[in-house]
Amino acid sequence: MGEGYSGGVKAAPRQILHVDMDSFFASIEQRDRPELRGKPVLIGGTGRRGVVSTASYEARPFGCHSAQPMAVAPRLCPEAIVLPTDGKKYAAVSEQLFDLFRDVSPLVEPLSVDEAFLDVTGCERLWGSAVEVARDLKARVRAEMELTASVGVAANKFLAKLASDLEKPDGLTVIMEDDIDRVLPPLPVGRLWGVGPRTAERLHARGVKTIGDLRAWSERELEREFGSSGAHYWRLARGLDDRDVVPDSRAKSISQERTFAVDVDDREHVRDVLRGQVEDVARRLRRSGLKTRTVGLKIRYGDFETITRSMTFDRPTDMTAELQDAAFTLFMRWVRSGFKPVRLIGMGASQLVEPADEQLGLFGEPEKARNSALDKAMDALKDRFGGDVIGRGLAPKPARSDGDVPEADRKS
Repeated sequence: MGEGYSGGVKAAPRQILHVDMDSFFASIEQRDRPELRGKPVLIGGTGRRGVVSTASYEARPFGCHSAQPMAVAPRLCPEAIVLPTDGKKYAAVSEQLFDLFRDVSPLVEPLSVDEAFLDVTGCERLWGSAVEVARDLKARVRAEMELTASVGVAANKFLAKLASDLEKPDGLTVIMEDDIDRVLPPLPVGRLWGVGPRTAERLHARGVKTIGDLRAWSERELEREFGSSGAHYWRLARGLDDRDVVPDSRAKSISQERTFAVDVDDREHVRDVLRGQVEDVARRLRRSGLKTRTVGLKIRYGDFETITRSMTFDRPTDMTAELQDAAFTLFMRWVRSGFKPVRLIGMGASQLVEPADEQLGLFGEPEKARNSALDKAMDALKDRFGGDVIGRGLAPKPARSDGDVPEADRKS
């Protein structure tokens, strides 16, 4: 029997959505401040070394983009309105957005504060086809949040993510099986997941500029040239991707990453991004009823050299303060060892466990009890009001001594 058959019955294709909000931070500000609508807006650090977090679509034709030095962007677009990042507001809007996602399907895999995969396979009787689900979800985002989203619909994660980016902003793009041989070949080879600038340069030097060019190579040839990644490229070039959509409750780890359009040399901006990632991961842990034993930091430079740092707790935790303490300790150790401009920053929680009924000790742990109560209170307020009703202080606690928590470093 052919691939995809079981017992003589062909397996139904999966129905995957990739939802990506349009110019998320800038669009929120334009929504909340009508005088900004239709005008170029730059969100980010306003200090001497600040960088752009988000550029509105009105600013992009001038060459403005995320991770660009804020000193450069206004020169390209003198009429741009520069606003500081309001992390608490954007986090609250993100929570509202993900509540909409979970109304559609329990299988939601967050990628960032404004981006996620949804597996809607088998939801036809409830919500209609995947395209109808995507259309209704876009309509709800517009009606309930006054924002726009671009959505890709396909049978796997790679094609869905590719589709969502083809018609931004406010797009709805479908890539069915019959569309693969028409849509993929003309696209730049850099559209394949895992093909970064350096790999793209190697491919270009060998005459491979499009996905169609790559298809001319056999799987064995690609493996000889690129090792195990070669087989990965070969499959993606044919629209093949069997990865599942994994919600937080089933994940082996929960993480948040951000890739900048250009290398960022402002360590305070990188640290601010990390702070937001910590708060997001901590909240996702609590929402999923999980705790973590290990916190990891991931840093990638412009040449794709990647370093990771990790720290393991004596006891699993889901407390924001403890996760922030660990992540900032790892970050500052890296800074002291030699800061370099960053292309990607990421923070993750691994070795996840479902907590047993834990009882705090009678003595010595009042601070843990207070932090746990604070997290629960803040989560409850945000769940109830869905707005920027409360925020955590920005200053980290003093780092633990090295003897309290073991550390594992790896460089790749």
